Amino acid sequence: MMSFLAHLKRFDWQLVWSSFALVGIGLISLYSSSLQSRDFSNVEKQAIFFGIGILLMLLFSFFDWRVLRNDSYTIPLLYLLGVIALAGLFFLAPEIRGIKRWYRIGEILVDPIEYIRIILILLLAKYFSKRHIEIYRIRHIVISGIYFGIPIALIFFQPELGSILLLSFVWIAMLLVAGIKLRHLLLVFLIGIIVASSGWAFVLKDYQKNRVLSFIEPGLDPLGLGWSQYQSKIAIANGGLFGQGLGKGTQTQYGFLSEPQTDFIFASIAEEFGFVGVAVVCSLFLVLLARIIKIGMESESNFPRLFSSGIAATLIAGIFINIGMNLGLLPIVGLPLPLVSYGGSGLIMTFLGLGVLQSIKAH
Repeated sequence: MMSFLAHLKRFDWQLVWSSFALVGIGLISLYSSSLQSRDFSNVEKQAIFFGIGILLMLLFSFFDWRVLRNDSYTIPLLYLLGVIALAGLFFLAPEIRGIKRWYRIGEILVDPIEYIRIILILLLAKYFSKRHIEIYRIRHIVISGIYFGIPIALIFFQPELGSILLLSFVWIAMLLVAGIKLRHLLLVFLIGIIVASSGWAFVLKDYQKNRVLSFIEPGLDPLGLGWSQYQSKIAIANGGLFGQGLGKGTQTQYGFLSEPQTDFIFASIAEEFGFVGVAVVCSLFLVLLARIIKIGMESESNFPRLFSSGIAATLIAGIFINIGMNLGLLPIVGLPLPLVSYGGSGLIMTFLGLGVLQSIKAH
C-alpha cells in the first residue's frame, strides 16, 4: 500500500485533473445532446470508456517506460499488428458513411487508426532516439517515412482524410524535435505536395473532394455539405458570453447541428455554455499540453522527449483541426475533439499515452 501511495505522489496531478475535467465536460455535453432523443447510451458507453482509460493510465504508469526503449521486438511487433488491423478493415469492417474505418464488436466500434497513432509515436520515438546524432542523414528520414507511410497509405485508400492530416502533423513535429535540417524539411514538404496532388487526382472519392470544395465555396452545396458548417457557426454565435444553458441550445437540441456528440461537440458546448465554456475548455487543453511538454523537457534522454512531443503534437493537431472545422476555418474532415468528443478508441488510447507519460514522470 505504501509503495502504491508513493507511486501516486510522483504523478503529475495537473495532467490528471486537466484531462479528467475535459472528459467530464464532454460527458455533460453528450448528456445534453441526448436529451431530446432520451437515448443516453452514448453517455453510458463513454463513461465506461473513461473508466477503462483511467485503469490503463494507472497500469501503464507502473510499467517502466525504459523497457519500450530498450527492447528490440515489442514496439515493432505492435506496429505490425497495427498495420495488419488497418489492412483488415478493407475485408472485415462494415461500411459506415462511405468508409470502412471501424471494426464492429456488438454495439461497439473499434478504430485501429487510434491504436496505430500511439504505436507510431512510440516507434518513431524509439527510432529517432537511437539515431539522434545521425538524424542529418537523409536515409533516416526516408526510413522513418516508410514507417509512417505504410499505415498512411492504408488509411489513404479508405480514404480518411482527417487522420492522414493528423498523423502527418505528428511525423513532421517529431522530425523537428529530432533535429531535421531545414533543406530536408523543405524536401519532405515538396514530396508531400506531390503525393497530395496525385491523391486528389487519382485516389480521393467524389464526396471527399466535395467536402474541400464546399469549404472553399459553401454556396455550392448549402443544404448538404455546407449545411453542417453553417449550422455550427450559428450555434457558436448563439452562445454569446454565458451560453443558452444546459439542454437549451436550439441548434443542438432540435437537430440542426449535425454530429453534436463527435465532430461538432465544440459548437454544442459554445452554444450552451458560451464564451466562458469555450474559454474553460481551451484553458484545460493549455494546462494539459503544458504538462506534457514539461515532462518531456525535464527528461534526461531523447526517447521520452520525442514521445512527449508526439503526444503533444497529436493533441494539438486534433484540437486545431476540430475547432477549425467548427468555426468554418477548415474543411470538414471528420476529426473529433480529443478527450471531449464521444469515441471509445480515441479516449482509451489517449489515456494509454498519458499513462506512459506518467511512467516517464514517476521513473
